[in-house]
Amino acid sequence: MESAVRLENLSKSFKKEKVLRGITHSFEKGRIHGIMGFNGSGKTVMFKCICGFLKPDGGAVWVDGRQIGKEVDFPESAGMIIESPGFLPGLSGFANLKRLAALKRLITDEEVREAIRTVGLDPMSKKKVGQYSLGMRERLGIAQAIMEKPNLLILDEPFNGLDKRGAEEVCVLLDEIRAQGRTILLAAHNMLEIDRLCDTISEMDAGVLTQVK
Repeated sequence: MESAVRLENLSKSFKKEKVLRGITHSFEKGRIHGIMGFNGSGKTVMFKCICGFLKPDGGAVWVDGRQIGKEVDFPESAGMIIESPGFLPGLSGFANLKRLAALKRLITDEEVREAIRTVGLDPMSKKKVGQYSLGMRERLGIAQAIMEKPNLLILDEPFNGLDKRGAEEVCVLLDEIRAQGRTILLAAHNMLEIDRLCDTISEMDAGVLTQVK
């Protein structure tokens, strides 16, 4: 099958600490790929290299056949949650996402509202993001990641702060996205979600990625 993301001998260090140790791996299109690993194992750094936010010390990243940092600076069609989304606390959820959508001008206000509804929030609410619960912020982050209907979705711990019902709703949403032929890279601590959702499972340990399913 065709690869959505291909890593070749990817390495990254910070001072003397090796965070990624020569990772070579392919993530096939149209599947959900789970990555397990403790905090500090290198998952987030790998995601940032895939997104073009960090330049690797060695190796290369290809997304949809184009090399990141050489042919393109960032993946052309990607949505992501990496660490905590940086929303403006004094604005509503809709106002925050409308500002982000204005950067690329790919979607309408109604499409922004639809993404907010999809994650179980009210796009008409005037409540400021600074007053949101952790779970509401997580839902808004997912809405931000999916609103432009990207080919590649990178989600770093998307279940943090969600209760059992919220986690189940996100699982259903990710199933639907996969059914549309799009690709998801998903890092999570909870084995239940990983087992249920993912077509492949890999473990990240001390900067080494090993596929286990």
